[in-house]
Amino acid sequence: MLDGPVRRRRRGLSVRLRLTLSYAGFLVAAGALVTGVLFSVLRFVPDDENLVVADDGRFVPDRSDLLGEAVPVALAGLAMLAVVGLLGGWILAGRMLRPLKELTDAAAAVSTGSLDHRVDLAGPDDEFRRLADQFDRMLDQLQHSFEEQRRFTHHASHELRTPLAVTKTMLEVALMDPDGSGRDELLARLVEMNDRSIQILESLFRLARLERMDLETEPVDLAEVAAEAGRQTRTDPAATDQEVRVVWDLDAAPTRGNRAMLVQLAVNLLQNAVAHNDVPAPTVWVRTGVDRAGVSALVVENTGAVLDEAAVATFTEPFVTGRAPSHSARWATGSGLGLAIVASIVRVHGARLDLQPRDGGGLRVVVAAGA
Repeated sequence: MLDGPVRRRRRGLSVRLRLTLSYAGFLVAAGALVTGVLFSVLRFVPDDENLVVADDGRFVPDRSDLLGEAVPVALAGLAMLAVVGLLGGWILAGRMLRPLKELTDAAAAVSTGSLDHRVDLAGPDDEFRRLADQFDRMLDQLQHSFEEQRRFTHHASHELRTPLAVTKTMLEVALMDPDGSGRDELLARLVEMNDRSIQILESLFRLARLERMDLETEPVDLAEVAAEAGRQTRTDPAATDQEVRVVWDLDAAPTRGNRAMLVQLAVNLLQNAVAHNDVPAPTVWVRTGVDRAGVSALVVENTGAVLDEAAVATFTEPFVTGRAPSHSARWATGSGLGLAIVASIVRVHGARLDLQPRDGGGLRVVVAAGA
């Protein structure tokens, strides 16, 4: 909805008509300038009221005679230039403005919701072509964003509906059990479903907040960030009750960023690596350091099932968990937003996120940022 009344604008001349008048006016002005130069030359011709006869008997016109003949011809020439300027200018302006008409038609199609329309302007690489190409790129981004939004809404509604539907089913079964023999089990499962709903909602809130928050940065060492994440997830070397072996190789990796957000990023990567690791002798490798190009990086790798590159490319989309029937039930406890949150944190930091399947199974995640 618009804020305030729509301002009414005075209807003016079209661009094509203004260009036509400009072309015609230029031609007439140029013709008038040439005519003025010619008339200025005539002032050097003597003006004698008496007829001048040459030696051969021919009549020699004076200045008045020449002006009398030249003025009607000059006026007719200027009128012809005006007509040619109007007709030629109208045609030329139409040809020059044709790309703008295609852009206008494309914008009108987009305004009706048709995001698949593209200008695809032909011709040389000029200003109009670059404008049309930029317009097409903008439409590509808009279409991609709307498709992501539709998928996100669909997955979010499905993920939120599932625990509610399960809760409703369990309550209906409990109502049909007058003895209440399964009450304790029912309460435990209701708590589990409630915890899952809370986890999904908190993850959604965190993801939405990342997209609109202002980034306050400070000097940060990714090695310290990874160590803090290990303490929060109890995967650091001091934790003795962990099921997955975590191998740490933390070298200094200075960068700038928001410490809290980067710790959340590392926590999500560690939780993802531990949870998606249903193989004998599960192992996670965490490394930080600076490469030869001076880029600080955090690398998290884990063993696990063999993954397909096409599937890995979708892991940063919301609610995509990539779980397979052979994976552990621990995969089902996540919200499906962990890597989506990681991708958002990487994006607001202007860093780079690279996900690749490991040889032999598992996932390799690299977060790279300039020092």
